Amino acid sequence: MMPGLRPLRHHSLDLRHLIQDVPDFPKPGILFRDISPLLRDPDGWDEVMRQLGDLCTEFKPDLIVGIESRGFIVGTALATSRKIGFVPVRKPGKLPGDVLGIDYSLEYGSDRLEIHADALQGHPRVLMVDDLLATGGTAKATVELIEQAGGDLVGCGFVIELAALGGRQQLPVEMPVKSLIIYS
Repeated sequence: MMPGLRPLRHHSLDLRHLIQDVPDFPKPGILFRDISPLLRDPDGWDEVMRQLGDLCTEFKPDLIVGIESRGFIVGTALATSRKIGFVPVRKPGKLPGDVLGIDYSLEYGSDRLEIHADALQGHPRVLMVDDLLATGGTAKATVELIEQAGGDLVGCGFVIELAALGGRQQLPVEMPVKSLIIYS
């Protein structure tokens, strides 16, 4: 084999061992699932892009929408690998110019997400990605924001899903959802 070339893999790499469990973060009683080791592992990250890329092959999006902030990492890498555009969904006050926004409820309070008002003109096919699907509040708000902005949401992809928190039930029942690692 030539130096610098890696053998082709014909099987899926188990990604779970590349997720670090961090107890009591960001507050006591929370078990945080950290993707930092996955981001440092080129084979693991390549597998994430391959599996999420399968969604692009299947649903043929025109754009990837990523949710602040780790959704930017996932989304820009995926968009670049598929040679399509990326649109950020951000917290309030972070985007210049005209924006559309949506307020949504959190466990203890509320928050807001925004998108450029012209980002989804012409009803493009959109794939939404993020690192984590937990309670589903942020994902649900992003779905509504994509629709408000004129996008045609064709699917959702997540690196991790915390199934016990019921986030998938917050998304439209007919919406294709792929999570690469599911914790019960």
